[in-house]
Amino acid sequence: MEIFKNINIKAKPSETTGFGTNPNSYGGRFINKDGTANIEKKGLNFFDRISWYHTLLNMSGWKFIGIIFCFYAGINFLFALLYYLIGVENLDGIGTAGGEWVKFGKAYFFSAQTFTTVGYGHISPSGVGTSALAATEALTGLLSFAIATGLFYGRFSRPRMFIQFSHNALIAPYKGKSGLMVRMAPHKNTNLIDAEARMTLGMVVMENNKPVNKFYTLELEMVKISSLTLSWTLVHPITEESPFYGFTKEDFETIEGEVIVYIKAFDDLFSSTVAATSSYTFDEIVYGAKFNMMYSENEDNSSTILYLDKLNSFKKADISEY
Repeated sequence: MEIFKNINIKAKPSETTGFGTNPNSYGGRFINKDGTANIEKKGLNFFDRISWYHTLLNMSGWKFIGIIFCFYAGINFLFALLYYLIGVENLDGIGTAGGEWVKFGKAYFFSAQTFTTVGYGHISPSGVGTSALAATEALTGLLSFAIATGLFYGRFSRPRMFIQFSHNALIAPYKGKSGLMVRMAPHKNTNLIDAEARMTLGMVVMENNKPVNKFYTLELEMVKISSLTLSWTLVHPITEESPFYGFTKEDFETIEGEVIVYIKAFDDLFSSTVAATSSYTFDEIVYGAKFNMMYSENEDNSSTILYLDKLNSFKKADISEY
C-alpha cells in the first residue's frame, strides 16, 4: 500500500482518538463493520481475557439458544452418568427391564425432571448417594435457570441502537463541489430522537520521512437532527480545509486509510442514550457515485415507505467537473 505524501493536508490532526500513531503496529482496519474494535488481546489466559456475561449478551440469537440447549443436554447427561455409576437400582421405579442403554435413558430423563424441578414422581431416589446427588442437581438447576433467565432478560432489555449503515461510502457531487457521503437508517420500530454524528479519518501519512497514523475530524454538513425516522445521509463537504481536498480516484485505490463513523441518539422506548459505530476503509469508498432515494409516499399518499433494501443503492455520478 502506498503512503500518502504528495498532497498538502491543511486540516489539523486530532490527538484524542485513542489509536496509536505507529502504522507498523496495526493490522487491518481500526473498527470492524459491526462497530467492534479490530483488536485481538493476548498476554493473559483465556478466562482472564473474556467476560462471559458480555459475550453471551452480544452473541447472535441462534448461538445463544444453541449454547443454552447444549448446556441443558450436557449437564443432564453428566448427572445421568453419575446416577448410572451409583447404580440405577437406587432409583425406585426405574425398573430392571431392558438393556443398559434403556436404563441410562431412564436415568437421563429422571435427571431432566430433577434439574427442572418438575418431579413427576414416577422415579424417585433411594439411598444417601442418589438422594444427595438429586438434591445437588436440583440446586444446580435452580441456579442455572436463574442465570439463563437473567441473560434472556438482559438480551431483550439491553439498550441497543437498531440502525444499519450503508455498506459503501460515496464521493458524490455536492453543492458545486464534492462530498463524502455515508447513509444510515433505523431498521426496527424504534423512535430515535436528538441523533448526533461524528466522523473521523484515520490515514497513514509521512512525517519526518516516517509513516505515521494521523487522525482528522471530518466536518459534517449536519451533525445533529431532531428525529431519526427515515434515512440520514452524513455529508462531509470536501473543501480546501478537508483532508480529502485534492484526492483523486487513484488516491483512494492506493492510499491506506479508514473513515470511522460514530452515531448516538436517545431512544424513548429504552429512555436511554444508544450508540453505534461503523467504518469504511478506502477500498469501500466508491468514487463518483450518489445514493438513490430509499423512501417515497405510498399509493394513496397517506404515509411514507422506507425501503431498507435500498440502503446501499447508488448510481454513477460524474464529479469530474467539480
